[in-house]
Amino acid sequence: MARPTMNDVARTAGVSLKTVSRVVNGEPTVTPDLAARVRAAVESLDYRPHLGASMLRRNDRRTRTIGVLLEDVSNPFSGVLHRAIEEEAHTRGVHVLTGSLGEDARRERELARAFRQRQTDGLIVAPTASDQGYLSRFSGTPIVFVDRQPSGFLADTVVSTNIAGAAGAVRHLIAHGHRRIAFLGDYQRIPTARERFRGYLQALGDRPGPVVHDIRGEAAAERATITLLRRPDPPTALFTSQNVITIGAVRALRRLGRHHSVALVGFDDFPLADLLEPAVTVVAQHPARIGRVAAGALFERIDGHDGPPRVIRVATTLIARGSGEIPG
Repeated sequence: MARPTMNDVARTAGVSLKTVSRVVNGEPTVTPDLAARVRAAVESLDYRPHLGASMLRRNDRRTRTIGVLLEDVSNPFSGVLHRAIEEEAHTRGVHVLTGSLGEDARRERELARAFRQRQTDGLIVAPTASDQGYLSRFSGTPIVFVDRQPSGFLADTVVSTNIAGAAGAVRHLIAHGHRRIAFLGDYQRIPTARERFRGYLQALGDRPGPVVHDIRGEAAAERATITLLRRPDPPTALFTSQNVITIGAVRALRRLGRHHSVALVGFDDFPLADLLEPAVTVVAQHPARIGRVAAGALFERIDGHDGPPRVIRVATTLIARGSGEIPG
């Protein structure tokens, strides 16, 4: 059976070929009733537009797609960030192709190449690999980094104020009488993990407490927290530098019955943190704002902005809810 063509869609919908083209390419100039007829015809015929041919027919040679590479779209932070990018893209009639990297450097390179081969108009990347120099071969493809700063490649980058946010969290614990404050962190090779550790050290100076790096996942965070609290000289407060680590720490505190005696401040908010008892004090990032800013920067580049690369920092907010206010 021959593959349906745009002419077939036009005949089925009873509209002109130009109208079908406008609907398929996401142009907002078609009336809602005509657009609905075209979409119904597309669905009934199982019509699939040829992306390469469509791009060549457009004067600006754009595909109206962008690629987004995030650490894990199932993580609450990444999920909100992704949705904000999608909303910004939708207002421009642009579709979003997405992939999760899972801290796999090879997957980052493979997905970046795959999206480039699909001729996406630009990429938003939360870098995982230790070096993004391979992107220098992507000539003509605008790139914006998000959440983490890249290495080996210069481009617009949108990040949180990680150092200041972490330092503020630890100072908050100090203000409530704590001196033995433990740090539980993600992989040290991750730029944001290193920045949050710098903030922790900045606030404590020459008085750092117990430190555990390279924690990955809730179960590992729970085990690390239990180990710390069973020491002869346990910390009186915890600073957890990532939302999944915070969740593991909360489980450990409740398991040991220490959730009302050991203070906790986590970096990143997470669902239901405000409904726990005590509710969890967090340094909240603003992933929706980060996503909007990153998408805006990318579309600026796609539209021709050629200024020098920028680092745009989105301020964090300390939200005191109870767990970080337990006295030392």
